Amino acid sequence: MDAHAGGERSSSDGDAAAGSTSESTSASESALETARRQLDRAAGYLELDPNVVERLHHPTKVEEVTIPVERDDGTVEVFTGYRAQHDSVNGPYKGGLRYHPDVTRDECVGLAMWMTWKCAVMGLPFGGAKGGIAVDPKQLSGDEKERLTRRFTQEIRGIIGPTRDIPAPDMGTDAQTMAWLMDAYSMQEAETIPGVVTGKPPIIGGSEGREEAPGRSVAIVAREACAYDDRSLTETTVAVQGYGSVGANAARQLDEWGASVVAISDVNGAMYDPDGIDVASVPSHDEEPEAVTRYADTVISNDDLLELDVDVLIPAAIGNVITTENADEVRAPIIVEGANGPVTSGADEMLAERDVAVIPDILANAGGVTVSYFEWLQDINRRSWSLDRVNEELETEMLEAWRAVRHTFDERDLTWREAAYIVALSRVAAAHEARGLWP
Repeated sequence: MDAHAGGERSSSDGDAAAGSTSESTSASESALETARRQLDRAAGYLELDPNVVERLHHPTKVEEVTIPVERDDGTVEVFTGYRAQHDSVNGPYKGGLRYHPDVTRDECVGLAMWMTWKCAVMGLPFGGAKGGIAVDPKQLSGDEKERLTRRFTQEIRGIIGPTRDIPAPDMGTDAQTMAWLMDAYSMQEAETIPGVVTGKPPIIGGSEGREEAPGRSVAIVAREACAYDDRSLTETTVAVQGYGSVGANAARQLDEWGASVVAISDVNGAMYDPDGIDVASVPSHDEEPEAVTRYADTVISNDDLLELDVDVLIPAAIGNVITTENADEVRAPIIVEGANGPVTSGADEMLAERDVAVIPDILANAGGVTVSYFEWLQDINRRSWSLDRVNEELETEMLEAWRAVRHTFDERDLTWREAAYIVALSRVAAAHEARGLWP
């Protein structure tokens, strides 16, 4: 679930609810600014201790490290890495690790805050974290990426661990990266500790169904949103922007359940067929990079896909694709956020005025961190689960979270995003109030 050329931003632990920026009424905001503004908005609906809210504005810790790496030509290049730990009131920190040139301290803090809310809305015993290295992984050889990962692991070894902070794949990282991290940590600790990371290959403690989980959760939430709106899934049309891991798995699951997927896309454009696409026959980005348009009879632009007259729109590519400039052209009555932060703040307000249901990423794509939790449990107990059990448990957890958010949505005059944040914040705040503040 990396950020692929096919246009998909990872939604692993992921990776919760953010593109790198989000739009306000007058200017762009950083991920941290947006996260803090969303915190204050949700807090305004709740009677919370203001001191707890103030604590949640700030991370517990941000580790910044220097990572010297020997390149294949013998030269040494120095990179900067970060690990932001936002809140651990409910359990160990949890969140992705990304390799991307634009990684910054504040981005990691903002994304860590979103991970706190994502874990809380799912009722998982984790807090929020995020990390990354400011590097273009496409400019690294496999050996260089391995050396970078192992050295970074050593630099942050004191703050991670299966009961402290558990990284996972994100943009520019994958299962192999997590395998290197786990091995480096285990070698330094002189024992095999698979639970230090999630998103690993199953052969070394990873979970079946982990890669498919964010897309599967998007499909589950889309199905429930249609049922809430009294729409039969067999009479529902769907457009999916982004045909990487999240988008492809969501499209294929919805197709299997009877929905008609009429458009899918990658970075080169979108395949469109109003009669429905046999999505199982179109390779995802992981299976064949940038293949969508090569299999298409009719190609439209990614912008045009967002404006199709469909029942459900799933933006599962990158952040900030629905903005104030195109929100009025979006015709789908239901939007399910497969990517992190695909709808800007200004667009969100415009869509709310038109009663468009926007199901937020912190709920919709939370399958990744949920199955990461299952993986963590399997590692701790040294007992693997079958794929059927993983999918059954994921269904149970997603439906429980959906019902909690739906209950709040029904009780108050709110958007779905506000309802999800209120569920999350109320749980985190209650835990803080119960534990109190260490003198």
